[in-house]
Amino acid sequence: MSYTILQKLSLQCLKVDQPLLTTIRNASKKTGGSTRNKKGHPRPKHRGWRVLDGHYVSHGTILATQLTTRFHPGLNVGFGRNGTLFAMEHGRVIMSCEPIDPNWDHTWVQRNYAGRQDQTIYKKFFNVIPEKQHQRFRLVEEI
Repeated sequence: MSYTILQKLSLQCLKVDQPLLTTIRNASKKTGGSTRNKKGHPRPKHRGWRVLDGHYVSHGTILATQLTTRFHPGLNVGFGRNGTLFAMEHGRVIMSCEPIDPNWDHTWVQRNYAGRQDQTIYKKFFNVIPEKQHQRFRLVEEI
């Protein structure tokens, strides 16, 4: 086709009388919210007991984590600065509920146990009972 025929065809297609059709493209998805962590919703600390009653543990195993003293250290159990209870020996974990004898002169005890001076207060204790030793000792003669 020649150039003049193409011009005539294009002029016939584009007439002033016909309105121009335009396509409008809308969004296919709604706007998404922010994925950042919101203030006031920190990650949980997962505090509480870690080892159940009757389980065997090794030296240094964490038995419980706590913010306030819910659990108390018993036999062969250490008490960390942040309230963590940990095993000081290899052995079996035994939990017990025992009465405590708090120091009533201490301000923390007065604040938490006010009005309970005449009552017996029971608390949960973690104990680690050491495993039996092998009993295969040899007597070494003195030189």
